Amino acid sequence: MTEIANKLLGNIGRSTLDVLQQLRGVRSLTAEAGYWMFIAPFRSQKLKWKNTIEQMVKIGFNSMPIVLLIAFFVGLIIAMQSAYQLERFGTTIYVANLVAVSLTRELAPLLTAIIVTGRSGSAITAEIGTMKVSEEVDALQTMGLNPVRFLVVPRLLAIMIMLPCLTVIADLVGIFGGYVLAMGTLDLTSVRYIDQTISALTFRDLSSGLIKSVFFAFIIGMNGCFQGLSVRGGAEGVGKSTTRSVVVSIFLIILADVFFTFLFFSTF
Repeated sequence: MTEIANKLLGNIGRSTLDVLQQLRGVRSLTAEAGYWMFIAPFRSQKLKWKNTIEQMVKIGFNSMPIVLLIAFFVGLIIAMQSAYQLERFGTTIYVANLVAVSLTRELAPLLTAIIVTGRSGSAITAEIGTMKVSEEVDALQTMGLNPVRFLVVPRLLAIMIMLPCLTVIADLVGIFGGYVLAMGTLDLTSVRYIDQTISALTFRDLSSGLIKSVFFAFIIGMNGCFQGLSVRGGAEGVGKSTTRSVVVSIFLIILADVFFTFLFFSTF
């Protein structure tokens, strides 16, 4: 019994130390990335915009097909489920409210972030992790080039720019999905549905979703880069770090979503 307790406490202790070590590493990486993003440009050390634009294409533009497809079907599903309930009370017009508000506040930022995590967050970890195990990161340092400036900052900037853009597009496409279902199955006119959608949305709905997406992007980018730079053990280590990156990012995104939802809609 004592041996089991010792093993249990030992595992808890090792896990705690590992988490604390990773938190210190993330804090250090965040501080260094912040320096290269916000301070270094004012000291004649320009941002690598060419690399950033390349990453914006990979992370943003190449993610659009899957984001648009999922957003459209999510809008259809929300409209379908809400119409089933609202028809009983003769208030199907409020399908527009439910689709618009639920997408802009919660579903579009959250689903877009999860999609980008699986598609681009994992790719960031795999790319940097492969460079780490093949000693390309060490080669950059040998040449006097800072790995954070050349590898982390372009990816972090790109995802923080593109994820809010993808979220806005997901909002519009998801609302269009609800509109398509309403026009096809409900006794509503196009003008009435659009007018109801516009009247249902407020600036706080739109801004809260965009603020969430910026923080989600930071979580995905920073965690992906940190896990990539922390790779150990060759190809197997790259696979483990990539899996860990996706799992941790999704967990932190949902945790951040809970926090911001409480902040925006419970305290004001």
